[in-house]
Amino acid sequence: MLLFGMVAHPLHAQETNAGAKKQLFIDVHYLGPGKVTYEAVAQAHAKDLATEGKYHVKFLKYWVDTARGAVYCLSSAFDTAAIVKTHAAAHGLLPDHIYPVTAGSHAVADGGKNLYLDFHEFGPGNVKAANVAGAHKKDLAVQKKYGVNFINYWVDEKEGVVMCLAEAPDADALVKTHKEAHGLIPKSVEEVKQGN
Repeated sequence: MLLFGMVAHPLHAQETNAGAKKQLFIDVHYLGPGKVTYEAVAQAHAKDLATEGKYHVKFLKYWVDTARGAVYCLSSAFDTAAIVKTHAAAHGLLPDHIYPVTAGSHAVADGGKNLYLDFHEFGPGNVKAANVAGAHKKDLAVQKKYGVNFINYWVDEKEGVVMCLAEAPDADALVKTHKEAHGLIPKSVEEVKQGN
């Protein structure tokens, strides 16, 4: 399973005094159906925010799929170990997977519609960020026809995963947009609630 989200500014190339660069990550927690509430995730996120400075992590957004019991966290960090350490110290809920991602272009959410994360899995090494940017432009050209608003996308080139965040009337509208735009149907579409 994948995930993606939105970011208002590029943090994946932020320099530090030592010359090391931060990059973006999406970490995923699979807790299981019926085992997560938005309120509990908001409390855990507050603990992450209180702890993140110790490990030089910056949590940016998170998304909760209560039906599937999945939580997706977008952060900026120097490495995956820092993210794991932050979660461990904050609340002990360790991620099941961490994707190093490159963010796409950001659009403003217009509200009033359901929010979805969809996941495309192409296989390790089978996707390039430049190609995803081209497909995203095609999505943008078609989205209004189906009442969709693509907010952002993230690409993990190594694992061949693309995650798209969009507002839509329903999951079917999102799938139809992708199908008409370029034919790349997501493996899964999850309705989520976002937190900051």
